[in-house]
Amino acid sequence: MVINQQQMTNEFALTGLKIVVTRPSDQAVQLAQRIEHAGGKALLFPLLDIAPIKDIGLLNEQIARLPRFDLAIFISPNAVRYGIAAIRKKGTLPPSLRIATVGQGSAHALRDAGITEVIAPTERFDSEGLLALPELQDVAGWNVMIFRGDGGRELLGNTLRTRGATVEYAACYQRTKPPQDIGALLNMSPDVITVTSSEALGYLWQMMSGEVQAVLLDKPLFVPHERIAELARQQGWHQVMLTGSGDEGLLSALAAWNKGSNANI
Repeated sequence: MVINQQQMTNEFALTGLKIVVTRPSDQAVQLAQRIEHAGGKALLFPLLDIAPIKDIGLLNEQIARLPRFDLAIFISPNAVRYGIAAIRKKGTLPPSLRIATVGQGSAHALRDAGITEVIAPTERFDSEGLLALPELQDVAGWNVMIFRGDGGRELLGNTLRTRGATVEYAACYQRTKPPQDIGALLNMSPDVITVTSSEALGYLWQMMSGEVQAVLLDKPLFVPHERIAELARQQGWHQVMLTGSGDEGLLSALAAWNKGSNANI
């Protein structure tokens, strides 16, 4: 189900709603505050931890070669945060280097970092959306560096290679799975669950025994991308709600669902 995106996140829009936030702890604070401001209760249950890459030797070597590159792509806000920090420890971004990203959250993070010229999709916020842009069609002979976490999808790099580019991945942060107790999540008695990555959803699924599945799979699950929604359907979630991107898209979807749910009481 795609939730109608409306600007409904006023101070009463989420009243009475207990919302599980599964983002990494340091990235959940602002969203939790906005949920509370809108009258909801944020239940923090992080499914991933994010930290700088431990072995920075390769990353530093790649950054030293950035002046030879034509394009740098930052896969996520985390890639912006850790990638730009690592670059600026060694100097500055080469002035001729083009900068791109896949989503508006990452584009905002780049602009907050002082990078005003950003290639980013305005409709579909993923690798496919970026690859569809005119700026990335004629890349034969380009050197491209993709800043990301330790692992991930290969579609972006593989497609750019087929178009004639030379591609390197620069791992600038790592993801780990924090120890969690699924019983603690059940004890929170959540109304809805939010998940923002396929990896996090996979970790949640690993924790769910048969009895837990019977309870949680009935909860509305809010996700920001069709790829995550498809995985959720395969797992057996009964109510998969596809939201817009970023905090605004998620909050608007929650508010619309809460309004519709209360209208049926």
